[in-house]
Amino acid sequence: MKKLINNPRSVVAESLQGFEIAHRDLVKVHLDPDYVIRRDAPVRGKVALVSGGGSGHEPLHSGYVGAGMLTAAVPGAVFTSPTPDQILPAIVESDSGSGVLLIVKNYTGDILNFETAAELAGVEGIDIRTVVVNDDVAVEDSTYTAGRRGVAGTVLVEKIAGGSAERGDDLAKVTEVAERVNANVRSMGVALAPCTVPHAGEPSFTLADDEIEMGVGIHGEPGRHRVPMTNADSITDQLMEPVLSDLGITSSDKVLLFVNGMGGTPLSELYIVYRRAAQILAERGVSVERSLVGNYITALEMEGASVTVLRLDDELTQLWDSPVKTPALRWGE
Repeated sequence: MKKLINNPRSVVAESLQGFEIAHRDLVKVHLDPDYVIRRDAPVRGKVALVSGGGSGHEPLHSGYVGAGMLTAAVPGAVFTSPTPDQILPAIVESDSGSGVLLIVKNYTGDILNFETAAELAGVEGIDIRTVVVNDDVAVEDSTYTAGRRGVAGTVLVEKIAGGSAERGDDLAKVTEVAERVNANVRSMGVALAPCTVPHAGEPSFTLADDEIEMGVGIHGEPGRHRVPMTNADSITDQLMEPVLSDLGITSSDKVLLFVNGMGGTPLSELYIVYRRAAQILAERGVSVERSLVGNYITALEMEGASVTVLRLDDELTQLWDSPVKTPALRWGE
């Protein structure tokens, strides 16, 4: 194992320390318990958004803390859910009195620990709502979930719900926007090679040189099936068909197309995947109104990619376009 680390047990803490030094104009980092929060939090009169999950998926979630997205993010150990004693103080420090929306990926540990923290915050009088992201069409159930996994669609939920909160919407409206994004987004990923969790010291799974994992999860969970390695267009076809079928896309739809890297795939290859995905949508008469290409929710250094399609309406498009200023995503004023 070759990694730019000092001690496998200190990876998360040292990474957070570097993150704060690099982005201290935007965020504050609290250690023991670990969480990242907007430097100006709580923002008076604004609904707070709190998310989190295991580390190793950077820039998710800490990279999306800032104006127009999250108020706070709670990082657990690598590929491990944060604990309630981390989540609760992040909620309390984020709340301005307007309520808090928790955005939680559908993994068993995340669900249980965020639920516990939400109950404790409720006892303290904080108005809490929760949206569970479950956009992965690859499998219905896995070792980590009951139902579909939350994957790259989480980035879109956080950005669009963040735009709703930033414009001053109340908690009920911000929650409705997040739920609408989740209902209209689907994703599927593929792994060409595994990643290595620092404290494990060995690859999280094995693949033969001539095979790929179609439908892989962001922790290396098994997908739909293993298939022979083939060219980029064929792989993209196999990813797009279940996404579009499950979403029920029609020629009248307008969409956001998101091609995400798993951490070890060159950007040039991601654009090859995007090229084919856009062709498939064009062939169906679907209008690609917005796009995103890059490493936005990773699995350490896993080689692979995912495709995500979000059906847009006018309000979701406006909220996607609204200004955002975070370490990992920024545009507008």
